[in-house]
Amino acid sequence: MPLMSSLYLGVSGLQTSSNALNTTAHNMSNVDTAGYTRQQISQATRTYVNVSNMMKPDGKMQTGLGVVYAETRQVRDYFLDRSLRQESGRKEFYSEQTKAAEQIEDILGESGAGISFSRSLDNLWVAVEELDKDPTSLTNQSLFITRCGEFVENANDVYDSLKEYQQNLNATVVNYVDSINKAAARIEELNQQIVKIEGGKLENANDLRDERNALLDKLSSYASIKFTEDGVGYVHVQLEGKDLVKGGTVNKIDIYTDPRTGFDTPFWSNLATYSESYYNGNITKTVDEESLKGAKLFDLTREIATEYNNDIGSLKGVLLARGDHFATFADIDPNDPVAMADYEDGIAQSSIMNAEAEFDMLIHNIVSKINEIFSGKGETPSANPVTIFTALSTSSTDTTSKDGAVYPDQEDLRCGNIHLNQALKATPSLLSLKTAEGEEDKVVTSALKDAFEEESYTLNPSVTTRVSFNGYYNAMIGQVSNAGSVFKSIEAAQEITVNSLDNARLQVVGVNSDEELEFMVMFQNAYNASSRFINVVNSMLGTLIEQMQ
Repeated sequence: MPLMSSLYLGVSGLQTSSNALNTTAHNMSNVDTAGYTRQQISQATRTYVNVSNMMKPDGKMQTGLGVVYAETRQVRDYFLDRSLRQESGRKEFYSEQTKAAEQIEDILGESGAGISFSRSLDNLWVAVEELDKDPTSLTNQSLFITRCGEFVENANDVYDSLKEYQQNLNATVVNYVDSINKAAARIEELNQQIVKIEGGKLENANDLRDERNALLDKLSSYASIKFTEDGVGYVHVQLEGKDLVKGGTVNKIDIYTDPRTGFDTPFWSNLATYSESYYNGNITKTVDEESLKGAKLFDLTREIATEYNNDIGSLKGVLLARGDHFATFADIDPNDPVAMADYEDGIAQSSIMNAEAEFDMLIHNIVSKINEIFSGKGETPSANPVTIFTALSTSSTDTTSKDGAVYPDQEDLRCGNIHLNQALKATPSLLSLKTAEGEEDKVVTSALKDAFEEESYTLNPSVTTRVSFNGYYNAMIGQVSNAGSVFKSIEAAQEITVNSLDNARLQVVGVNSDEELEFMVMFQNAYNASSRFINVVNSMLGTLIEQMQ
């Protein structure tokens, strides 16, 4: 090889070592950058040149042309990416379930952050006991009516708060769907840019890949995803088993708003059918409800558990906690065989709907029983029938009592529709617990007291243990607390798993400053060696030129 050409050997070393130093410096400067993936330079030998075609025992005479920079590539582990995204999605699912249970406890005032509803129940029970001691006492009658008013007022407030939380979760559903659509659209944009840049094989679009991987991490927190990268760098993404990003197309997730409940349901727009209507030259597209059955993003009627690998994603967690309507006692009515049969696959799946139904059942039973006793419509006769609780909206089966108040049908006595008889509120003495002979009507008050102590109520169709009114509420709180504890323990276990996987991934994709400093020293020495080689060749050339003069 000519001595002059040997200079190119040194130059190739200088150029490649310089690129390697720049890559190392780039890694070091991004050591704390979130989502950054460590970059690694790949070196390769240049093509050999045949000096002579004469064959020798050890082969042709060849000489090397030095080193060449091949590419700057990312270092990632597909298995760790897939595992981390799946487990982080599962953690988010149970995080949403935990937050829902904690919020229910807050609303009921059992978390220590507010006034417990149990105080209203206890106060009502104390008023019942005092009334039984002296039924004709105006003080006791006034206290009982006051406590009844406070009881239904607080009950309505609690139920309204549960409904409000459901509506907040509904807004969260819309926000999550919007985030998924935006992330999918951006992934498609990045796919196109990456394919364009890497198609010429001149460089890798590493920064764009970092952004795309961060979006895949984000998507995995909302729902279960699968992803594959083809030979040109395009990533295909499936969400809940359906194509989200594929072949240059983004399948948008749309929202259907139930006109009866106002709740939003996400569905695949490409799997649904639409009808069009025209008005004043404008076209309005409306999704056909029948087509939603096969287009919904999630099938929440299926059992959800880790063993089925379908307990993944914050969006599913929110939808499951929210439920599909505002539940009432009718949803767990033991006299309704349909409600009993549908409980496990419906109300039981949603922590908020279950709490609403059970709480409403407690209030319904208490006010119905009090009305039944004081009106004389039950087994207990009453000398002076009176209606304690009335309904804001009534049905055709309602009747009018002697005091002029409407005695509502049982279906009307539900949270949000109950209030205290205003005549009694103004004049508690209308209670008049006296017999025709002018004696204390202990039959009514004793029946009322017995009603509170009678263990004849079950929490829901899955529970067989019968409890009293106070026992019912305590059992309900225990159920919410236990569910929250289970969700929290699963979330904590998932947190450990996610952290372990994240640490393992960081060891692969993360920048280790000590390791990068070692590389920097190595590439610097290589750069110096190439420089010294050039100096030696330069000195040899100088000597030859001087001898030729």
